[in-house]
Amino acid sequence: METKQDLKLAVIIDADNVPSENVKAMMEEIAKYGVPTFKRIYGDWTKPNLARWKNVLLENAITPIQQYGYTTGKNSTDSAMIIDAMDILYTSKVDGFCIVSSDSDFTKLATRLRESGMKVFGFGEKKTPYPFIVACDKFIYLEILKSSSTADTAEKQKPKATKDTKQDTVQQIDKKIVRLIATTVNDIADEDGWAFLGDVGNLLIKKKPDFDPRNYGFEKLTPLIKSLKSDFEIDERITERASIKLVYIKTRK
Repeated sequence: METKQDLKLAVIIDADNVPSENVKAMMEEIAKYGVPTFKRIYGDWTKPNLARWKNVLLENAITPIQQYGYTTGKNSTDSAMIIDAMDILYTSKVDGFCIVSSDSDFTKLATRLRESGMKVFGFGEKKTPYPFIVACDKFIYLEILKSSSTADTAEKQKPKATKDTKQDTVQQIDKKIVRLIATTVNDIADEDGWAFLGDVGNLLIKKKPDFDPRNYGFEKLTPLIKSLKSDFEIDERITERASIKLVYIKTRK
């Protein structure tokens, strides 16, 4: 996906539906796509279970928005987030939104923001309903956004548990994913069957917003493709600047 470092982003976080421990890594991820000009988190801060957020908010300059639960069984936080998002859309100069929640209630909001020309990046746990995922331009699972410092500390304290947890977050590259990559390559390949890997990656995200090599244990798309030697050929072409290589991919017959 094409990203611009100067995109102005509004970050709205549902404190009831995301864990606090991954927020630092999430903000670092958001910095790859633009500059967060609004950083707001919504919840009923009178509840003891939200106390763990205090240090996280201070460290990342996130503004807490108090939202009381007026009625049992109703999520007033969702309504407050949606109202504020629409206010920001119409009164502020932003280029996109980062919606941080694992709740499907934000599906319509994501769709509406995109209809207004906004880029929408979703962040949530793997339990997030798929309709919300596909309503975003790109969706990133919070499980893969663990900061190295947190991971190192946890590994020293609980080496075995950390390893098992990391293994649980990695998905298998099944035949469905291989077919998706293959059809994407064929969609943009030249007459000889070769496609520029950067273009392939962009189109993959448009087809499947939650596609991310990190979901499968790879930091980048190139090593993921290299692991599928029986399905794809790779050609690394050296440019005039020897330090830069252009990677092309082709499906094997």
